[in-house]
Amino acid sequence: MDGAWELKPFAETRIMGVLQRIALCYFVTAIIFYYLSEKAAIILSVMLLLGYWAILYLFGQSGAELEMATNAVTRFDLFVLGEGHIYKRDSIPFDPEGILSTLPSIVNVIGGFIAGSFIQRIGKTFEGIAKLLLVGFLLMALARWWDLVLPISKKLWTGSFVLYTVGIDLSIMAILIYFIELKQKHFGVEFTTVFGKNPLFIYLFSELFFITLRLIPVNSEMDAFEWVSERIFQRIFPGSFGAFVTAIVFMLVCWSLGWWLNKKRIYIKI
Repeated sequence: MDGAWELKPFAETRIMGVLQRIALCYFVTAIIFYYLSEKAAIILSVMLLLGYWAILYLFGQSGAELEMATNAVTRFDLFVLGEGHIYKRDSIPFDPEGILSTLPSIVNVIGGFIAGSFIQRIGKTFEGIAKLLLVGFLLMALARWWDLVLPISKKLWTGSFVLYTVGIDLSIMAILIYFIELKQKHFGVEFTTVFGKNPLFIYLFSELFFITLRLIPVNSEMDAFEWVSERIFQRIFPGSFGAFVTAIVFMLVCWSLGWWLNKKRIYIKI
């Protein structure tokens, strides 16, 4: 690493990403609920998950349908985007936020919208909490059953992963409603709401901050992020726990920016 900075050519620029996926999922979900009912959206969600499952096994390499290099997601992204425009920090070029795997992730947003509408309709009641917990448990149980034939995989964003994450989200939501709204327990709420005030901006800052630290050479072997982690935190807390502390401190730096923005009543919408 010589410390030189240069612009990356467009031919080597990644097109998809977390923010791009969020935008696409919100856009599609907005259209769905503008024209369709909740019941129709649920039916469409089932079709998306089953259809994506079929695509993985019909268009992936036979016998290796879920392997990183031979699954339908990788094949489709390489065909449409080309190797230069996809994520390359894995063992092979593979985009965890690719085009094809965005289809099942739309269901996560649909689930969130339906959950939010349900809470608005029924209110923050014990009945509502019970129903959220019940549906959450059923979705997680179904996901674990589906996992036997279609593994829960975040990188491929499989249908079983969608059901599992939505089930967890509903359960956590029910628990939070119980303690915060019904029991009026507000411990830690202020800390977490800081992230909720400027979520996408804080996320974008964390990405740019991390990339910048990785671009600053400290010596011939380490960049700034590695140096701070290994020379400071991992010397105080040896091993993997030191790396964990590094991540916590990094998170707190990002939180501090959010806290300052909230204190100044600055809310940035992306």
